[in-house]
Parts: sequence; structure tokens; C-alpha cells
Amino acid sequence: MTDKYRIQVLNNISAGGLKRLPWDRFALSADVDDPHAILVRSADLHNLEIPESLLAVGRAGSGTNNIPIPAMSMRGVPVFNAPGANANAVKELVVAGMLLAARNLDDALKYLDSLDPDDPELETKIEAGKKAFAGYELANHTLGVVGLGKIGCLVADAAIKLGMHVIGYDPEITVDSAWSLPATVKKAHSLSEVLKHSNFLSLHVPLVDATRGMVDAGGMAQMKPGSVILNFSRGGVVDETAILEALKSGQLSGYVCDFPNPQLARQPGVILLPHLGASTREAEENCAVMVADQVRDYLLDGIIRNSVNFPDVILPRESRFRVAIANANVPNMVGGISHEMAMAGLNIATMTNKSRKDLAYTLVDVDSEVPDTVIKAIAAIDGVLMVRYLPLTN
Repeated sequence: MTDKYRIQVLNNISAGGLKRLPWDRFALSADVDDPHAILVRSADLHNLEIPESLLAVGRAGSGTNNIPIPAMSMRGVPVFNAPGANANAVKELVVAGMLLAARNLDDALKYLDSLDPDDPELETKIEAGKKAFAGYELANHTLGVVGLGKIGCLVADAAIKLGMHVIGYDPEITVDSAWSLPATVKKAHSLSEVLKHSNFLSLHVPLVDATRGMVDAGGMAQMKPGSVILNFSRGGVVDETAILEALKSGQLSGYVCDFPNPQLARQPGVILLPHLGASTREAEENCAVMVADQVRDYLLDGIIRNSVNFPDVILPRESRFRVAIANANVPNMVGGISHEMAMAGLNIATMTNKSRKDLAYTLVDVDSEVPDTVIKAIAAIDGVLMVRYLPLTN
């Protein structure tokens, strides 16, 4: 228990989000000793020495590649993100990317920029040059969407409204996403099935071992000649060397990527954007508000929502006295916790325990004050990573 939680704010976090952390319970600063939580956008935490005081990390965005998740898990520190908060911003950029590629807008803009505005033949040159940039309409073309989370579902819906056919693939689609997916989206049973049918391919998957290089030379060879790949996921989910070869051969007509690097710079057919996916005022505000709410609720009440390493655990309080335990997912953990409380004569009002892979999390409300000796005894149980006592102060 602490009077004020110290929050280290790295990068620029939207003020709308920071306001969700009331001043009487939280002290916010970019430079703080022994922070209880870190709020971050793009700052790299991999080389950060994790302070003993740290209880939570909040990423104001969806990707968490800049956070050492395994190290946080070993300490029992949940890492929160903001899935879906930037979904509309990314959806709109995907539509813009398709239009950039289909209407040759990137090359057309460069052509206009190369002309002398004072040239008396300007209009003649514009009319003569525009023939080189004739494109095609999106309607009646097929968009393949790989990854049917919040963003993928919104992209699919937008494409359908533009008159496109949509085929989607996600082996781990959630129930909520399945309900959000438009009924006219054809569900593919494999990545290969999506590749074979798509004129456009839009990727919306996290970068993990299973997705690294998932679209390679063999996959591109299955696509229709002249197809376009849009990557607003992470650069590593495609084989970029194979992308350039496919562009040279004409197998691909375009690659729109939000993750520029020297290999792709100034290559024909490549349209690079400076990581603009979530760069809107609305998305930054939404992400900051979501993650601030999650960190606040965790620090004050032990509630977990949208953690990338711990299960969601939401338990309405039935008592002023609450204990939160992060532990390895091993047998008899709940029994050990209950035993220590019973030995101290504590009556459990309500309890919940949930697991996610190797980690588990338990919330316990009891009817009376919990002595420090009980907290220490629970902390000493083999497999317990962190114990927090969270009594209400008013």
C-alpha cells in the first residue's frame, strides 16, 4: 500500500490519458526514482534496469516489441497495451494505401513535383504525362486480410463498403472478432488460400516467431500477377528481399509499408510511410486513455484488463480488504494461499484465479484487515512472483 503511486512517463503521452490518473493518488514525471509504473509509447525498455519498485508497464499503443515481456513476467509485472484503440486510424491508412497503389498516386505526385510551375507549357505537360499514371478502381477486386482482430475487421468492413470482395484468415480469431466480422467476408482455412485469391493483401498480425517472414517468396508466387501487399503490421512479417524480387518480376505491382528501412528506400513499386498507422490525434488520445485506465485500475484494485502476459481478471470488490497475487501457473497455488489465510483466521469473501500459459493471477477479498505476516507468508510460497495488499483507504 502506498499513499501515491509514482508513474514514470516516457515519450509524449496524451494529456487526456494522464488526466485519468488523479493527482491525489498518482505522481507523474518523466524523471522519477523507483517508479511503480511506466507509461511508454516508442521508448525502448530492453536495456532498462528494472527497478525493484516496478509493478506495471503501460504501452500507449498495441505493439509491445519495445518492452522485455519475459523479464517482466519473471517479476510478476503485467504489461498492458491498448488493442483496438488505434484501429480506426490504421483502417483509414490501409484504405489510403490501397488508393495510393491502385491510382499510382505516389508516382503522379512525384511527377508533378518535378515540373517547373513557371513553365508556359505546364498544362500541356500535365495532360501528356498523366497517361503514365492511369490506374484502376478498387471495386470488384479482392482484398485478403490476414489477422482478424479489431483492425482487420474494420479494414474488411471498409473494403466491402468500397465494393471489394474480402477473404480473411486468422487461425486464432476471438469470439468478439468473429461477431464483428461482416457476414460477406469469406473465411479462408489457410494463408495459402488467401494469397491465391487476393489482388490486395493486408497484414494485421503481431511480430512473433510464428509470423516472422510469414509472407515469403513462395507465398508471393501464389498471388495473382500484379498484386499489392500492404504491411501495417511489422516489417518482419514479410521477406523484404523477396518483395523486391517480386516487384522486379512484375509478380507484385506494389508494396505499401509503414516501416521504412534502407533496403526498401527509393525502390520502384515501394511506397514507404514513416510509421503513421496510429499517428492521429484521436488514436493517440484513445490509446493513452485506455492504457491509463488499465494501469490505474491495476494499481488501485488489482484488476487486469488487456495485459499481454497475464490473464484478464476483473473482480468487483466485496470487501475493503483485497490481496492480489501473481504466480507461476503450478498446482495447488490457490490451496496454499487459502491455507495461509485460514491459519490467520481470515474469512475469504470472494476469490478468483485465472491463468495464461505459464502465469496465473489471483484476487482475494477478505472480511477483515490482513496482517503483514500473512502477506509475507504468501510471498514465501514457492512460485509466487508478487503479492500486493490493496485495502481501500476510505
